[in-house]
Amino acid sequence: MDLSFVYFWGQVTSNPLLCVAVVLTLGVIFVNGWTDCPNAIATCVTTRCIEARPAIIMSAVFNFLGVFVMSSLNATVAQTIANMVDFGTNSHDAIVALSAALLAIVIWAVLAWYFGIPTSESHALIAGLTGAAIALHGGLDGVNGREWIKVIYGLVVSVVLGFILGYIVCKLVTMAFYNVDRRKTEGIFRYGQIGAACAMSFMHGAQDGQKFMGVILMCLMLSNGTGGTEAVKMPVWIMLLCSVIMSVGTSIGGKKIIKSIGMDMVKLEKYQGFSADLAASVSLLVSSLFGIPVSTTHAKTTAIMGVGAVKRLSSVNLEVVKNLMMTWILTFPGCGIIGFITTKIFIAIF
Repeated sequence: MDLSFVYFWGQVTSNPLLCVAVVLTLGVIFVNGWTDCPNAIATCVTTRCIEARPAIIMSAVFNFLGVFVMSSLNATVAQTIANMVDFGTNSHDAIVALSAALLAIVIWAVLAWYFGIPTSESHALIAGLTGAAIALHGGLDGVNGREWIKVIYGLVVSVVLGFILGYIVCKLVTMAFYNVDRRKTEGIFRYGQIGAACAMSFMHGAQDGQKFMGVILMCLMLSNGTGGTEAVKMPVWIMLLCSVIMSVGTSIGGKKIIKSIGMDMVKLEKYQGFSADLAASVSLLVSSLFGIPVSTTHAKTTAIMGVGAVKRLSSVNLEVVKNLMMTWILTFPGCGIIGFITTKIFIAIF
């Protein structure tokens, strides 16, 4: 099986449908970097540890490193995504369905960005691919239940672990600096939060970068006429391609989502922002090492909720939380339905 860039480029330039699928995949990676970047840097920007523009550039660099480094160490998350659905052995229909799924993800992500809602492109990806596979097969035959269940694990892990770690880390920080003059801690938490934001950006690349590498891997498999991805070593050129595109997307940023996450949900101080970023980073690291695909959006937002709950639960804006939860819940059926419809349309057209 040829997984070289030369072979892949030859297939892309000779197969218009595959070219569309690859362009849409890169578009989704770009949008992910664009819309998920604010989750990584929202707290350090809104607590005024760093200005938005240098924060975005910093996040782009660490997104790049996260994709490349973690994928070199453990590419299990990418394998899970690539094996989650089966588009069959008919290369033409499979590429049509994949293209439709990716278009659905772009539509969903752009709508979420427009309304300033930090939805999860990770779950949009999963939902879009699943909806497309159901439309292609006319049922659940194209969905790999064993791999899909990891998504449910990831949903629970990112929400529960993010909140618990956010609460614990903030509680420990509060206890450790209880008798210290607040003015003396400003510098410590300012630089600590910038470092934690770097870690958050790194882990965002490690998690979300791998998910979209899984899609590129699917394109490669389809161009080779197979859907199996077991025992496949992730090519370095895929790591580099995804890292660069995601970093470019990250460099654009998104102020609406920064406001929603960093200001509207909980009014944070520097030590709280540091606690939230550190907790979310640890949650993502644990999940990545175990090969569980989780949402960076969920990990970050629930960590902020946990931090806010240390003072009192009423300090968390429950109206914003409710809106976020509704968006998360609606992502699976919403993006899945869009993926199903776009696949039916694409199959009828192509």
